[in-house]
Amino acid sequence: MPNADVMDLASRIAAAIAAGRDDLVAMTQRLVATASPNPPGDVRQTADATDALLRTIDGAQIERFETAPGIVNLVATIKSGRPGRRLIFNGHLDTFPLGEDLGWSVPPLGGTLRDGKLYGRGVSDMKGGIAASLYAARLLAQHRDAWRGEIVLTFAGDEESMGSLGSRWLLENVPHAQGDAMICGDVGSPMVVRFGEKGLVWIEIEATGRPAHGAHVHKGVNAIDLLREALDALKRLEQLPVTAPADVTAAIAAAKPVSEALSGAGEADTLQRLTVNIGTIDGGVSPNLVPTRAKAAADIRLPVGISLETVADALHRALDGRDGVRWQVSRQYPPSFTPPDHEIVRSTVAAATKVLGRAPVTNMRVGASDARLYRMFGVPTVIFGLTPFNMGGPDEHILVDELVAVAQVHALAALSFLSRA
Repeated sequence: MPNADVMDLASRIAAAIAAGRDDLVAMTQRLVATASPNPPGDVRQTADATDALLRTIDGAQIERFETAPGIVNLVATIKSGRPGRRLIFNGHLDTFPLGEDLGWSVPPLGGTLRDGKLYGRGVSDMKGGIAASLYAARLLAQHRDAWRGEIVLTFAGDEESMGSLGSRWLLENVPHAQGDAMICGDVGSPMVVRFGEKGLVWIEIEATGRPAHGAHVHKGVNAIDLLREALDALKRLEQLPVTAPADVTAAIAAAKPVSEALSGAGEADTLQRLTVNIGTIDGGVSPNLVPTRAKAAADIRLPVGISLETVADALHRALDGRDGVRWQVSRQYPPSFTPPDHEIVRSTVAAATKVLGRAPVTNMRVGASDARLYRMFGVPTVIFGLTPFNMGGPDEHILVDELVAVAQVHALAALSFLSRA
């Protein structure tokens, strides 16, 4: 299709999504009304609701995979009928626990609409994003003659528990869950296109001492002291040098004025250095006893520019050989990014500029998402989603104007990417 015709169709699709605002809200409310807290991880109600919505897409071929009791993954394929690229829309069906005791002013599953805001557990993370992708795909299915290849929606039942039974399982077992690019509607902001995220290492440290009375410290070995010294050494890993690609560093710097206003002062610094968060400490039974055991767990986040191997070597240097101290890594994955000038990033930025009337910035993401799994499998990805208000807390909500805008951007970015195939 000639470029002018694609641009005209993009305008008509954006207008159709705006006109379907009430339908998009109702779709999101339908998803919010079904509980899918993880833990415990039972997403069957939300999967059923999502399945029903997918069946409103003309010609969609829907597959359902239950990878564990209650963990349901959905894959829907929309074919153009002509060879071309495959674009993935990815999302996760599970949410934080409902938190009914947190002091909600509205029912957590009520989908309350008030003053341009839509409330409910998981509406930002990420049932609103799923609805936006689904609505975009439904409209694109009505214009198959305008693009080539296929659109595949992968909605995972396990993300809050790191995705091994969700997106990772799909990527390993369903060939068409992979594609030439992926757009994810996970939380963020319409003013920031996220192209990468930090890596992670979770570490557990345990120290063993020798008991004694607290007045006779010369007779014992204090496990908490051993642990404290090990944690001081762990904390010094924050000084490790980082050598990031120039385009990533430049993007973070350029995004700072916009991104930090949304995500907090200091985000740019956090994105570019290794951080160590000591999350739990436990040890001892009484102030007047020398503790014999103490343990801690820490979360290490790796920026682009430092590898898991480098961090592993640093951990061995810092912690090996300490009397009474044992440690282990319980979970890890590397930092990842899609080049900021990749076509899927540029298509998303261009679509957002058309919809919002001003260009968004491009930036890394501090937190994790299933996009990291797609990058691990070689699929270029972007995250373009809703601003999360009170995510995980009471009165979680989104702005309806943003919901409409995210659906428009998903549709236009996909149209641009697939019309060039």
